[in-house]
Amino acid sequence: MKIGVLTSSRADFGVYLPLLKAFVKDSEISFEIIAFGTHLSNLHGYTINEIRESGFIVKFEISSMLADDSELAVSTSGALTSLKFSDFWDKYKDEFDLVLCLGDRFEMFSAVIAGIPFGIKFAHFYGGDYSQGAIDNVYRNGMTHSSILHFTSTTKCANRVRAMINSKENVYDVGILSLSGLNKVKFLSKNDFYTKWHIDLNIPTILITFHPETIDSHSNEIYSQVVYDVLLELKKTYQLVITMPNADTNGITYRRKYELFTKEDSKNVFLIENFGIESYMTCMKYSLLMIGNTSSGITESASFNKYFVNVGKRQKGREMGNNIINSDFEKSMLIQSINLALSLGEFNEDNIYFKKDAIDGVLSTIKFLLENKRI
Repeated sequence: MKIGVLTSSRADFGVYLPLLKAFVKDSEISFEIIAFGTHLSNLHGYTINEIRESGFIVKFEISSMLADDSELAVSTSGALTSLKFSDFWDKYKDEFDLVLCLGDRFEMFSAVIAGIPFGIKFAHFYGGDYSQGAIDNVYRNGMTHSSILHFTSTTKCANRVRAMINSKENVYDVGILSLSGLNKVKFLSKNDFYTKWHIDLNIPTILITFHPETIDSHSNEIYSQVVYDVLLELKKTYQLVITMPNADTNGITYRRKYELFTKEDSKNVFLIENFGIESYMTCMKYSLLMIGNTSSGITESASFNKYFVNVGKRQKGREMGNNIINSDFEKSMLIQSINLALSLGEFNEDNIYFKKDAIDGVLSTIKFLLENKRI
């Protein structure tokens, strides 16, 4: 049986990774990686190299992203992605028994909807999530309706998908795949991390990731200024490691604020375009806490015993563990929330997104359904 794997960003590849490693070890499965989106964007670190450095061959590369994040550019990039995938699916419509898609990115949605007229069989990871403060719901739900197999992150999400598709069949609650592979992640030592990034994790460190708000997008200028003002205060005491925003509309507003650190006083501030999986998780492991509005903070931070200060509305509506401290984009409230997280120390409860044996469950489900022609 042959599987196609759609990957459009550093984020989804990191989630897929333990499953791809399981595919490699299974003699009954062959797979091809279809890389597109920000993987092929120099602005976002050309992360297709990370796929190759992880030991995988990328057979298919589809470039369609404009080097801009305005509303027009995002819309055009989505249209170009659909156009190029129309040609791709026409040529390879009989190539795969199943094609994996993941998440809620506009470029992933564009690739999937282009496959509908060709009868491509999609398996979607992480339908049923709900993010009130982001336009992602539109893309996520569209991929759910376009897929014949569904893997969700929680039981509530599984029930939402069943209600959405009006069927209980082929919906499986498996948790977040990347969490199942944590015991096999090769974390860097602090010395090796310093050699690679010139960041000393012996210094008290805060890991920060902000993406633009996509519903209230015109407020990003105000929000990014609040973030900048708070970081100016934090850098007096802590080392700040900032991972750069994704390709959503108005991400450039955050980039411009962060770049002020390089023009003014960059002491204690490090801007990282793309860490790669091992370095990102190593930094998370040794940081005091996380701040931002990234889904990684919602789903992964608890597995590293970290509190996550979740800012704004981007993740509003998502299921959240007890390690999440919510704040508005308001300076005094945000500083108060950060101080609370710091005072609490380590988080010592289970991660609600972790499911034991998730990789084996996904693998056996796919094989059973394909072997028995159930999908």
